[in-house]
Amino acid sequence: MNQRKETIGFIGLGVMGESMARNLIAKGYQVYVFTRTKEKARRLIADGAIWSENPKEIAINTEIIITMVGYPKDVENVYFGDKGIYAGVKAGSIVIDMTTSTPSLAKKIYEEGKKRGVSALDAPVSGGDIGAEKGTLSIMVGGDQQTFIECKSLLFALGENIVYQGPCGAGQHTKMCNQIAIASNMVGVTEAFVYAKYAGLDPETVLKSISNGAAGSWSMSNLIPRVIKKDYSPGFFIKHFIKDMGIALEEAEKMSLRLPGLELAKELYDSLAKQGEENSGTQALMKYWDLSMEDGGIKER
Repeated sequence: MNQRKETIGFIGLGVMGESMARNLIAKGYQVYVFTRTKEKARRLIADGAIWSENPKEIAINTEIIITMVGYPKDVENVYFGDKGIYAGVKAGSIVIDMTTSTPSLAKKIYEEGKKRGVSALDAPVSGGDIGAEKGTLSIMVGGDQQTFIECKSLLFALGENIVYQGPCGAGQHTKMCNQIAIASNMVGVTEAFVYAKYAGLDPETVLKSISNGAAGSWSMSNLIPRVIKKDYSPGFFIKHFIKDMGIALEEAEKMSLRLPGLELAKELYDSLAKQGEENSGTQALMKYWDLSMEDGGIKER
Protein backbone atom coordinates (compact mmCIF):
# COMPACT_ATOMS: atom_id res chain seq x y z
CA MET A 1 0.00 0.00 0.00
CA ASN A 2 1.21 3.51 -0.64
CA GLN A 3 2.27 5.97 2.05
CA ARG A 4 -1.06 7.78 2.45
CA LYS A 5 -2.74 4.49 3.36
CA GLU A 6 -0.56 3.70 6.38
CA THR A 7 -2.82 5.32 8.98
CA ILE A 8 -5.62 2.99 10.02
CA GLY A 9 -8.73 3.47 12.13
CA PHE A 10 -9.85 0.43 14.13
CA ILE A 11 -13.23 0.35 15.86
CA GLY A 12 -14.11 -2.48 18.25
CA LEU A 13 -11.58 -3.98 20.67
CA GLY A 14 -13.23 -7.16 21.86
CA VAL A 15 -11.85 -10.69 22.13
CA MET A 16 -10.58 -10.57 18.55
CA GLY A 17 -10.40 -6.86 17.75
CA GLU A 18 -7.71 -6.02 20.28
CA SER A 19 -5.34 -8.65 18.88
CA MET A 20 -6.08 -7.58 15.31
CA ALA A 21 -5.31 -3.94 16.08
CA ARG A 22 -2.12 -4.99 17.87
CA ASN A 23 -0.99 -6.93 14.79
CA LEU A 24 -1.44 -3.81 12.67
CA ILE A 25 0.69 -1.79 15.10
CA ALA A 26 3.34 -4.54 14.99
CA LYS A 27 3.39 -4.28 11.17
CA GLY A 28 4.20 -0.57 11.39
CA TYR A 29 0.79 0.98 10.80
CA GLN A 30 -0.24 4.02 12.81
CA VAL A 31 -3.53 2.95 14.37
CA TYR A 32 -6.30 5.15 15.76
CA VAL A 33 -8.69 3.18 17.97
CA PHE A 34 -12.16 3.53 19.42
CA THR A 35 -14.26 1.20 21.53
CA ARG A 36 -17.21 1.91 23.80
CA THR A 37 -15.13 1.53 26.97
CA LYS A 38 -11.79 3.36 26.87
CA GLU A 39 -10.37 1.03 29.54
CA LYS A 40 -10.44 -1.78 26.96
CA ALA A 41 -8.04 0.26 24.82
CA ARG A 42 -5.52 0.84 27.63
CA ARG A 43 -3.04 -1.86 26.57
CA LEU A 44 -3.19 -0.86 22.91
CA ILE A 45 -2.62 2.80 23.79
CA ALA A 46 0.43 1.68 25.76
CA ASP A 47 1.58 -0.13 22.60
CA GLY A 48 1.29 3.05 20.53
CA ALA A 49 -2.35 3.25 19.42
CA ILE A 50 -3.99 6.69 19.37
CA TRP A 51 -7.32 7.02 21.17
CA SER A 52 -10.31 8.62 19.44
CA GLU A 53 -13.52 9.73 21.15
CA ASN A 54 -15.93 8.36 18.55
CA PRO A 55 -16.12 6.78 15.07
CA LYS A 56 -16.55 10.20 13.43
CA GLU A 57 -13.19 11.31 14.85
CA ILE A 58 -11.62 8.09 13.57
CA ALA A 59 -12.96 8.82 10.08
CA ILE A 60 -11.66 12.39 10.12
CA ASN A 61 -8.12 11.30 11.01
CA THR A 62 -7.71 8.16 8.89
CA GLU A 63 -8.31 6.95 5.34
CA ILE A 64 -8.86 3.26 5.99
CA ILE A 65 -11.31 2.36 8.76
CA ILE A 66 -11.80 -1.20 10.01
CA THR A 67 -14.82 -2.12 12.12
CA MET A 68 -15.03 -5.25 14.29
CA VAL A 69 -18.01 -4.91 16.60
CA GLY A 70 -20.66 -7.23 18.01
CA TYR A 71 -24.04 -7.10 16.30
CA PRO A 72 -25.59 -5.66 13.13
CA LYS A 73 -27.21 -2.93 15.28
CA ASP A 74 -23.71 -1.95 16.46
CA VAL A 75 -22.47 -1.83 12.86
CA GLU A 76 -25.44 0.34 11.92
CA ASN A 77 -24.68 2.79 14.73
CA VAL A 78 -20.94 2.89 14.05
CA TYR A 79 -21.49 3.78 10.38
CA PHE A 80 -24.72 5.77 10.38
CA GLY A 81 -24.99 7.28 13.89
CA ASP A 82 -24.69 11.03 14.60
CA LYS A 83 -21.01 10.51 15.49
CA GLY A 84 -20.56 7.61 13.11
CA ILE A 85 -18.06 6.99 10.34
CA TYR A 86 -20.20 8.50 7.60
CA ALA A 87 -20.52 11.71 9.61
CA GLY A 88 -16.79 12.35 9.17
CA VAL A 89 -15.48 10.18 6.36
CA LYS A 90 -13.53 11.77 3.48
CA ALA A 91 -13.92 10.98 -0.22
CA GLY A 92 -11.28 8.47 -1.28
CA SER A 93 -11.37 6.60 2.03
CA ILE A 94 -11.93 2.85 2.40
CA VAL A 95 -14.16 1.24 5.04
CA ILE A 96 -13.82 -2.45 5.88
CA ASP A 97 -16.43 -4.11 8.07
CA MET A 98 -14.99 -7.30 9.54
CA THR A 99 -17.94 -7.91 11.85
CA THR A 100 -20.08 -10.92 11.02
CA SER A 101 -23.20 -9.05 9.97
CA THR A 102 -26.00 -9.24 7.42
CA PRO A 103 -25.44 -9.16 3.65
CA SER A 104 -28.15 -6.48 3.38
CA LEU A 105 -26.30 -4.19 5.79
CA ALA A 106 -23.06 -4.76 3.86
CA LYS A 107 -24.88 -3.55 0.74
CA LYS A 108 -26.27 -0.51 2.59
CA ILE A 109 -22.76 0.47 3.74
CA TYR A 110 -21.44 -0.04 0.20
CA GLU A 111 -24.17 2.05 -1.44
CA GLU A 112 -23.86 4.89 1.08
CA GLY A 113 -20.10 4.88 0.60
CA LYS A 114 -20.50 5.05 -3.15
CA LYS A 115 -22.56 8.25 -2.78
CA ARG A 116 -19.69 9.80 -0.81
CA GLY A 117 -16.80 8.58 -2.97
CA VAL A 118 -15.89 5.97 -0.34
CA SER A 119 -15.07 2.33 -1.11
CA ALA A 120 -16.46 -0.39 1.14
CA LEU A 121 -15.55 -4.02 1.73
CA ASP A 122 -17.39 -6.59 3.84
CA ALA A 123 -14.64 -8.85 5.16
CA PRO A 124 -15.76 -11.10 8.01
CA VAL A 125 -13.21 -13.44 9.53
CA SER A 126 -12.87 -16.94 10.94
CA GLY A 127 -10.26 -18.29 13.33
CA GLY A 128 -11.36 -17.05 16.73
CA ASP A 129 -9.14 -15.51 19.38
CA ILE A 130 -6.26 -17.81 18.43
CA GLY A 131 -6.30 -16.76 14.78
CA ALA A 132 -6.67 -13.09 15.72
CA GLU A 133 -3.69 -13.26 18.07
CA LYS A 134 -1.45 -15.15 15.66
CA GLY A 135 -2.52 -13.18 12.58
CA THR A 136 -3.71 -16.37 10.87
CA LEU A 137 -7.37 -15.50 10.29
CA SER A 138 -9.32 -16.56 7.24
CA ILE A 139 -10.85 -13.43 5.68
CA MET A 140 -13.77 -13.60 3.24
CA VAL A 141 -14.08 -10.42 1.20
CA GLY A 142 -16.96 -8.85 -0.71
CA GLY A 143 -16.93 -5.55 -2.60
CA ASP A 144 -15.19 -4.10 -5.64
CA GLN A 145 -12.23 -6.21 -6.71
CA GLN A 146 -9.98 -3.18 -7.23
CA THR A 147 -10.56 -2.09 -3.62
CA PHE A 148 -9.74 -5.62 -2.50
CA ILE A 149 -6.47 -5.50 -4.42
CA GLU A 150 -5.58 -2.16 -2.81
CA CYS A 151 -6.19 -3.60 0.65
CA LYS A 152 -4.55 -7.01 0.29
CA SER A 153 -1.30 -6.14 2.05
CA LEU A 154 -3.27 -4.67 4.96
CA LEU A 155 -5.44 -7.77 5.20
CA PHE A 156 -2.36 -10.00 5.19
CA ALA A 157 -1.29 -8.24 8.39
CA LEU A 158 -4.37 -9.81 9.98
CA GLY A 159 -4.74 -13.20 8.30
CA GLU A 160 -3.28 -15.83 6.02
CA ASN A 161 -6.19 -17.11 3.95
CA ILE A 162 -7.50 -13.99 2.18
CA VAL A 163 -10.07 -14.78 -0.52
CA TYR A 164 -12.09 -12.39 -2.70
CA GLN A 165 -15.63 -13.77 -2.91
CA GLY A 166 -17.41 -11.31 -5.19
CA PRO A 167 -19.52 -8.12 -5.00
CA CYS A 168 -20.71 -6.43 -1.80
CA GLY A 169 -22.43 -8.87 0.53
CA ALA A 170 -20.53 -11.88 -0.81
CA GLY A 171 -18.12 -11.84 2.14
CA GLN A 172 -21.01 -11.98 4.61
CA HIS A 173 -22.75 -14.78 2.68
CA THR A 174 -19.49 -16.76 2.71
CA LYS A 175 -19.19 -16.24 6.47
CA MET A 176 -22.67 -17.71 6.82
CA CYS A 177 -21.41 -20.82 4.98
CA ASN A 178 -18.55 -20.94 7.48
CA GLN A 179 -20.85 -20.63 10.50
CA ILE A 180 -23.29 -23.23 9.17
CA ALA A 181 -20.42 -25.72 8.83
CA ILE A 182 -19.10 -24.92 12.32
CA ALA A 183 -22.54 -25.16 13.95
CA SER A 184 -23.26 -28.74 12.94
CA ASN A 185 -19.61 -29.70 13.45
CA MET A 186 -19.70 -28.39 17.03
CA VAL A 187 -22.67 -30.64 17.78
CA GLY A 188 -20.90 -33.69 16.33
CA VAL A 189 -17.55 -32.95 18.00
CA THR A 190 -19.16 -32.36 21.38
CA GLU A 191 -21.36 -35.46 21.16
CA ALA A 192 -18.25 -37.55 20.39
CA PHE A 193 -16.63 -36.49 23.65
CA VAL A 194 -19.86 -36.83 25.63
CA TYR A 195 -19.95 -40.41 24.36
CA ALA A 196 -16.29 -40.91 25.30
CA LYS A 197 -16.99 -39.62 28.81
CA TYR A 198 -19.91 -41.97 29.41
CA ALA A 199 -18.02 -44.89 27.88
CA GLY A 200 -15.32 -44.39 30.50
CA LEU A 201 -12.61 -43.40 28.01
CA ASP A 202 -9.79 -40.94 28.62
CA PRO A 203 -10.70 -37.87 26.52
CA GLU A 204 -7.09 -36.85 25.84
CA THR A 205 -6.32 -40.31 24.49
CA VAL A 206 -9.46 -40.26 22.35
CA LEU A 207 -8.45 -36.84 21.02
CA LYS A 208 -5.05 -38.21 19.97
CA SER A 209 -6.73 -40.97 17.99
CA ILE A 210 -9.50 -39.13 16.20
CA SER A 211 -8.30 -35.55 15.73
CA ASN A 212 -5.89 -36.46 12.93
CA GLY A 213 -8.21 -38.78 11.05
CA ALA A 214 -11.38 -38.27 9.03
CA ALA A 215 -13.16 -36.88 12.10
CA GLY A 216 -10.62 -34.11 12.58
CA SER A 217 -11.59 -30.43 12.42
CA TRP A 218 -10.44 -27.02 13.63
CA SER A 219 -13.04 -27.14 16.40
CA MET A 220 -11.86 -30.52 17.59
CA SER A 221 -8.17 -29.59 17.61
CA ASN A 222 -8.56 -26.13 19.13
CA LEU A 223 -11.65 -26.28 21.32
CA ILE A 224 -11.81 -29.82 22.72
CA PRO A 225 -8.47 -29.33 24.59
CA ARG A 226 -10.20 -26.39 26.33
CA VAL A 227 -13.22 -28.55 27.11
CA ILE A 228 -10.99 -31.22 28.64
CA LYS A 229 -9.52 -28.55 30.93
CA LYS A 230 -13.03 -27.22 31.65
CA ASP A 231 -11.92 -23.91 30.16
CA TYR A 232 -15.06 -22.29 28.81
CA SER A 233 -13.62 -18.79 28.43
CA PRO A 234 -14.65 -17.15 25.16
CA GLY A 235 -12.54 -17.33 22.05
CA PHE A 236 -15.90 -16.65 20.45
CA PHE A 237 -18.97 -15.84 22.55
CA ILE A 238 -22.03 -18.08 22.49
CA LYS A 239 -24.18 -14.94 22.21
CA HIS A 240 -22.37 -13.91 19.04
CA PHE A 241 -22.60 -17.42 17.59
CA ILE A 242 -26.36 -17.40 18.21
CA LYS A 243 -26.51 -14.06 16.38
CA ASP A 244 -24.63 -15.55 13.41
CA MET A 245 -26.83 -18.65 13.26
CA GLY A 246 -29.90 -16.42 13.36
CA ILE A 247 -28.62 -14.41 10.39
CA ALA A 248 -27.90 -17.60 8.45
CA LEU A 249 -31.38 -18.98 9.14
CA GLU A 250 -33.00 -15.69 8.06
CA GLU A 251 -31.00 -15.66 4.84
CA ALA A 252 -31.84 -19.32 4.19
CA GLU A 253 -35.53 -18.56 4.67
CA LYS A 254 -35.29 -15.83 2.02
CA MET A 255 -34.01 -18.54 -0.35
CA SER A 256 -36.80 -20.98 0.70
CA LEU A 257 -34.07 -23.21 2.09
CA ARG A 258 -34.34 -25.30 5.26
CA LEU A 259 -31.18 -26.16 7.22
CA PRO A 260 -32.16 -28.71 9.92
CA GLY A 261 -28.61 -29.16 11.22
CA LEU A 262 -28.26 -25.44 11.80
CA GLU A 263 -31.73 -25.29 13.40
CA LEU A 264 -30.72 -27.98 15.90
CA ALA A 265 -27.41 -26.33 16.75
CA LYS A 266 -29.10 -22.99 17.38
CA GLU A 267 -31.71 -24.67 19.57
CA LEU A 268 -28.97 -26.20 21.74
CA TYR A 269 -27.07 -22.94 22.06
CA ASP A 270 -30.28 -21.02 22.77
CA SER A 271 -30.90 -23.44 25.63
CA LEU A 272 -27.45 -22.74 27.08
CA ALA A 273 -27.91 -18.98 26.74
CA LYS A 274 -31.16 -19.18 28.70
CA GLN A 275 -29.19 -20.89 31.47
CA GLY A 276 -26.72 -18.00 31.72
CA GLU A 277 -23.98 -19.25 29.38
CA GLU A 278 -24.26 -16.54 26.70
CA ASN A 279 -20.85 -15.07 27.61
CA SER A 280 -19.08 -18.43 27.59
CA GLY A 281 -17.10 -19.68 24.60
CA THR A 282 -18.75 -21.87 21.99
CA GLN A 283 -16.96 -24.92 23.42
CA ALA A 284 -19.32 -24.61 26.42
CA LEU A 285 -21.80 -26.60 24.32
CA MET A 286 -20.48 -29.51 26.43
CA LYS A 287 -22.42 -28.00 29.32
CA TYR A 288 -25.69 -28.75 27.54
CA TRP A 289 -25.18 -32.44 28.24
CA ASP A 290 -23.82 -31.86 31.73
CA LEU A 291 -26.83 -29.74 32.68
CA SER A 292 -29.25 -32.14 31.02
CA MET A 293 -27.81 -35.13 32.86
CA GLU A 294 -28.10 -33.24 36.14
CA ASP A 295 -31.80 -32.84 35.34
CA GLY A 296 -32.21 -36.56 34.81
CA GLY A 297 -31.09 -37.13 31.26
CA ILE A 298 -31.46 -35.64 27.81
CA LYS A 299 -35.11 -34.96 27.21
CA GLU A 300 -36.89 -35.74 23.98
CA ARG A 301 -37.18 -32.71 21.71
